[in-house]
Amino acid sequence: MDKMNKHVKEYLMGFGLSMGFYIVAVTVSMTLLKRYPDLPFKTLVAVLPVIPILFALRAFLRYLNNMDELQQRIQMNSIAFAAGATGIGTLTYGFMENAGFPQLSWLWVLPIMMVIWGIATAVASRRYS
Repeated sequence: MDKMNKHVKEYLMGFGLSMGFYIVAVTVSMTLLKRYPDLPFKTLVAVLPVIPILFALRAFLRYLNNMDELQQRIQMNSIAFAAGATGIGTLTYGFMENAGFPQLSWLWVLPIMMVIWGIATAVASRRYS
């Protein structure tokens, strides 16, 4: 139990720090792009918030690798369902845009997938409890 708590603490610390840096990176990126629209390296500034997200992914993957097999199975099934549902949903909406629906930003894809993943994880966890 202590071992699992150690991994949870490491995950929360790594993920929390990544999200803190993400908030700072988004703020800096948006401010610089708004104030200096002609920056010669504005593409790099625009993608700056991706760097802390990569560290958040790293923290999650470490945590996932330290889960027991049942929890890994639940996560993998949830992630697969979320990826498939998000793919089908965004594909469907893409076709609906051809019928006049408003165009959505790609920025919504990952948050949508994460919400579906969370719901799928909750449903799968209840199934095994």
